[in-house]
Amino acid sequence: MRRPSARRITALVTAGLLLPVLAACGSGNDKGGSPEAGDSALVIYSGRNEKLVKPILDKLEKAVGTKVEVRYGDSAELAAQLLEEGERTKAGLFFSQDAGALGALSKEGMLTKLPSSSLDAVDEAYRGGAGDWVGLSGRVRVIAYNPDKVAEDEAPDSVHDVVRPEWKGKVGFAPTNASFQAFVTGMRVLEGDDATREWLKGLKANGRTYANNLATLDAVESGEVELGLVNHYYWYERVAEKGEDEVNAKLNFLPGKDPGALINVAGVGILKDSDQAETAQKAVDYLLSEEAQTYFADKTKEYPLAAGVTSDVEGLPPFDSLQSPDIDLGKLDSLQETLAMLQDVGLV
Repeated sequence: MRRPSARRITALVTAGLLLPVLAACGSGNDKGGSPEAGDSALVIYSGRNEKLVKPILDKLEKAVGTKVEVRYGDSAELAAQLLEEGERTKAGLFFSQDAGALGALSKEGMLTKLPSSSLDAVDEAYRGGAGDWVGLSGRVRVIAYNPDKVAEDEAPDSVHDVVRPEWKGKVGFAPTNASFQAFVTGMRVLEGDDATREWLKGLKANGRTYANNLATLDAVESGEVELGLVNHYYWYERVAEKGEDEVNAKLNFLPGKDPGALINVAGVGILKDSDQAETAQKAVDYLLSEEAQTYFADKTKEYPLAAGVTSDVEGLPPFDSLQSPDIDLGKLDSLQETLAMLQDVGLV
């Protein structure tokens, strides 16, 4: 197979993606390093949070009839590690939190083409253009707001609004979060680097940074900030936990194909040089099945993308009503350029 170029690896190192992964390599387990696979074990590199997906991966093990070993980590870092491992990787399946990491592997020729039965299960907007990865679940970027401080009709209808002077010091966001970085990459694709850099400068001037989406939502609820840039499902998970009356935040789903309304997907691809291709394909089929898709709808509060499953989460807008910008999700693979921009602006 084609190994990534020296320039590609250098770019990843420069962006800070590869070194943390290489430093983590050591004893094989599901928390760090490359798992030492048994002869028949399916090795999955998962960029999805263990708490969110371990229950469905436990069921997957039973469904495919093979032991499954999972290495959890950040999607971008795991993609960087796979690029470094090349044909030496023991991974059979990459389960990514976002399309950008899958696009990066596709660009380097590391993923195998999936059968039409897998690809056709999902709308073409949510699968790889080369037919080598497929989306499993979707999430949309939204603006959370504190209803004690912001009236519903005053909540911004565009991410461009949050950099206006009236929101100075009132906007929370998580610049190190993968979903935020994917959104910024989407803005770069849609509006260009110059416009995105200027927007980031405005956000820095108006905003307060947090470690992740949950901390951002906490800040909105407490009134520390009035607005927060988050993924939709964090709010719905919190409502399911506490009840809507106990959650002091509301969501604004942005209209007009605003870049802030990006729909990103979690998805999977099979490693081209893996000797686990047959088992990995069974895993893909299971993750596209009604049981797995229902899990994503009910448990993680995401939008299921296959098997004709729809979400019945109370208050969640229908998937076909969302006004996401038109974008090839595979083009979200230029994460290293996004990170360089965030570093240049002083946000990471």
